[in-house]
Amino acid sequence: MKTPLGKIHAALGIPADYARTRGLPPHREARRLVSVGRAPDDDKPVRLTPRAAAAWRRMHAAATRDGVTLLPLSGFRSIARQTRLIRQKLSTGRSLASVLRFVAAPGFSEHHSGRAIDIGDPADTSVEASFARTPAYRWLRRHAGRFGFTLTYPRGNRCGIGYEPWHWCWSRR
Repeated sequence: MKTPLGKIHAALGIPADYARTRGLPPHREARRLVSVGRAPDDDKPVRLTPRAAAAWRRMHAAATRDGVTLLPLSGFRSIARQTRLIRQKLSTGRSLASVLRFVAAPGFSEHHSGRAIDIGDPADTSVEASFARTPAYRWLRRHAGRFGFTLTYPRGNRCGIGYEPWHWCWSRR
């Protein structure tokens, strides 16, 4: 009998060896979340775990002191939401391989952990490679590590996920 996640993967057509071939660890859904702001596109709350949220607030304040604005675009995402996101992209005619290039399979997204945040700049709130040309990105590259955040998907990353300069994950426990 397949696990609930196995059933979701089978329904989406995600290969059984996805995690192994991509080198992606599973991520459980966070249970305790707090809001760190609202997404500029839909005004929904962007939520992180309490410790990741505290680190975000410290980093956000430091950037503000340096004259840089960091905008929270997306935080916690449930497995169900990740599944809907993939289905939505597939419904537009995109291939599964194309979708999985920028969206991790349900159960394997850092967003489930409540420690990942997609960050924008007032001049660029897209989740596109163009974010790498913003003051926010340049500031993050120099300073995010001090606050425990790392760029998970740089160019040529080992997981085969496309370059995501907007996606940062807090990793201090």
